[in-house]
Amino acid sequence: MSDSLWLTIVGLGEDGPDGLSPASLKALSEAEVIMGAPRHLSLLPPLSCDTVEWPVPYADGIALLLEKRGKKTVVLASGDPFWHGAGGTLAKHLERGEWRSIPSPSTLSLAAAALGWSLESTVTLGLHAAPFARLRPHLAKGTRAIVTLRDGNAVTEFAGWLSKIGFGDSTLHVMEALGGPNERIRATTAQDMAFDDINHPVSVAISAKGGPALSQSSGQPDAFFDNDGQITKRPVRALTLSALAPQPGEHLWDIGGGSGSIAIEWLLAHGQNAATSVEINPDRANRIRENATALGADRLKVVTGAAPQALEDLAPPDAVFIGGGISEDMLQTVWRQLPAQSRLVANAVTLEAETLLASWHAKFGGDLLRIELAHATPLGRKRGWKSSYPIVQWSVSK
Repeated sequence: MSDSLWLTIVGLGEDGPDGLSPASLKALSEAEVIMGAPRHLSLLPPLSCDTVEWPVPYADGIALLLEKRGKKTVVLASGDPFWHGAGGTLAKHLERGEWRSIPSPSTLSLAAAALGWSLESTVTLGLHAAPFARLRPHLAKGTRAIVTLRDGNAVTEFAGWLSKIGFGDSTLHVMEALGGPNERIRATTAQDMAFDDINHPVSVAISAKGGPALSQSSGQPDAFFDNDGQITKRPVRALTLSALAPQPGEHLWDIGGGSGSIAIEWLLAHGQNAATSVEINPDRANRIRENATALGADRLKVVTGAAPQALEDLAPPDAVFIGGGISEDMLQTVWRQLPAQSRLVANAVTLEAETLLASWHAKFGGDLLRIELAHATPLGRKRGWKSSYPIVQWSVSK
């Protein structure tokens, strides 16, 4: 064991020290300081060492912990500290050789064991400090998911949210204090949720039923995006996202966000993707945030301002989409800031913007695509084709 090791992160179950590994028990017995939430500290027997209640909000406790550097310190966490727990947060502030983690079974492991669900085919999310809509991209008929929630009231709110978005027939397994003497598991449907005595800590397992589900391909229905008419419509959006070609972990600039549909679908493509939407209209910027939150893409960063000025302090992109306000100045600024091998896609509707894209295509290459769509609409007692404005799309890798 390293001489610099001073911190041990111990994962507790609801039965306290019972069932802990010898290594965990040894760390607790040798500790000079034990830090943890009041609920965790209450699970331990009387202690002779110093104890510190971790403050709320959680981030306020980091400085208190770092002041203990050099003393044998134990931080208490729930179950596996590195599954939606304290471990990932603490590790960012520590050197690798000065800490270790000793996990107990996580909530998801205990829940899966209680229900007989295979974890590899079950969605697992920590929603105790995150919007319920983080689950939205995963919801479809037959989906199984296990989520942690803040408290009993949050379970009722969660059931109401599921019902509101069309999944009220889903079966919910409400699981309290898993692994401890007060463990309790009850089942109901989201729309029939009536439990009023749910105790913390609580998790919920969902067998999803209902809809509509989000598609796994590009081009979600337009109805998913609240808008004032400024939206890249579904067929064009599908072609645009195909040209942008999102890859895991990449960052998109969406310039002229409108409803946010391009940036949101970029984020839905992979959970590690990032996106920044730039929108000059404050009302539309707020609508983008609301759309992103509703569809489980609340990590979308929205900048209210005019491009290209609003682009100055943004993290470098891997891809850029220009959906409005195309100008020579805009293209010059974006091209200058675009890292090598990054991708640029721009859509033009006006003749002036089309001419500009044709000029840049002549200089820098890439693909120039003209998109012409027509929809069947009533024409007297029959039907005819109604054409939309043609769109010229330029896509290029720098």
